[in-house]
Amino acid sequence: MSTKTAEALKTVAPIPGENKISLGWREWVALPDLDINRIKAKVDTGARTSCLHTFRTEPYTKDGERRVRFWVHPVQNDMHQVVECDARVLDERDVSDSGGHKELRLVIETTLMIGGQSWPVEMTLTNRDTMRFRMLLGRTAMAGRSMIYPEASYLAGEPALRPEK
Repeated sequence: MSTKTAEALKTVAPIPGENKISLGWREWVALPDLDINRIKAKVDTGARTSCLHTFRTEPYTKDGERRVRFWVHPVQNDMHQVVECDARVLDERDVSDSGGHKELRLVIETTLMIGGQSWPVEMTLTNRDTMRFRMLLGRTAMAGRSMIYPEASYLAGEPALRPEK
């Protein structure tokens, strides 16, 4: 296969099967409940739960409910753009990273928008400053909804942007 043919495969979406979203190994997603209109996510079938980068977290309780306030740099290498988020804490879980290190992480639920569709997903919060992607989209969030094409990128297109608040 020529290099030109290989490049064409990376930019043309295959025909999705069974009304599933076609996803490449990286995609643009939105997290509207968190006011994150666009964030680049690595599609990671090796990760059970999705994960979002936070550089600061403040757990608190309000009206008997566990919550967390956290801050996100949604764009890699841009420390000036900051989104302040707030969510209900679902759980705390020990999560093993790709290096096998265990870390206790807060788990939230939020709406994921990708490929013109949206649904609730669980997401852990951790500092991903040293990682290439601000978010991992884990297999639980994609189960039954997507076809993964590991040679492709950005098949789902850009999320429909809402005006910034």
